[in-house]
This record gives sequence, structure tokens and C-alpha cells, in this order.
Amino acid sequence: MKNRLALTLASCLIAATAQAETVGEVDTVFKFIGPDHKIVVDAYDDPKVQGVACYVSRAKTGGVKGALGLAEDKSEASIACRQVGPISFAKPIPQQEEVFNERISLVFKKLRIVRMVDVKRNTLVYLTYADRVIEGSPQNSVTAVAVDRATAIPVK
Repeated sequence: MKNRLALTLASCLIAATAQAETVGEVDTVFKFIGPDHKIVVDAYDDPKVQGVACYVSRAKTGGVKGALGLAEDKSEASIACRQVGPISFAKPIPQQEEVFNERISLVFKKLRIVRMVDVKRNTLVYLTYADRVIEGSPQNSVTAVAVDRATAIPVK
């Protein structure tokens, strides 16, 4: 039973990080045992909007707990989304939708990225924040990508 739970948790952690591509990282605190504390920068391509990528920086806890996957990372993150190619939409997108999430603790906390559409300004707005099962964090970061007026954002 314990092995099955451990395998399920490990597969959830692996699946959650499969969406992100690490661009780089810097050490912030040296740890004698285990990896150092770091700031990690990950890239996420919006799965429903071709030509938009989001870059998220966040703290990653090191040490023994970090090495074993038992550490709870801080709820602080920063986001910057940019046009990286021609923007196109395969089909209409919702007015607001969670586009990514990643576990930042063994079970209870997730980093989330939500896309919102500002129809009036023809702009995609991306918000990142962390939540917990019981209580989330008010710390957040927001960024926006203006879409050329010739390409209207198709909203469901």
C-alpha cells in the first residue's frame, strides 16, 4: 500500500513537471548536504495559443528535504509572457482558463498559471499564483501579451 502511494505521488510529480522546460537556474543558498536553494526559470508554451510563451521564475528549496522531494517551495513567483512567433488560435478559447499547474510541495501546494482574455484591448493576460488545499497565498504576478488587431482573439 505504501509503495503504491509513493509511486502514485512520484508519477504525479513527474507528470506535473513535464509541461515546463527549464531555461536556467541560479543558486541562492549553499547547502552542505543536498542541493543548494535556487531560483529556477521555466518556460511554458501556451497549449492553445500558438506563438506565446510564458517564463516563470520561482524559488526551489534544496537541502535534504529538497533532494527527497519533501520540501515545500515558497509561494512567490514571477511571470513574463511574450510573443515568440506569429500568434494564432486553432479554436476559440475560454474567457478565463487555467493553462498550467505544477506541484511545489509533495501534496498540498500548486503553482498555477491562468490565462484571461481582455476582449476590449485584444490582449491575453496571464496570472501566476500558488494555492494550498486549505489556504492559498495572495502573492501573485501578472503579465499581458497584446495581440495584433488584425487577429481577433476568438473567445468561447
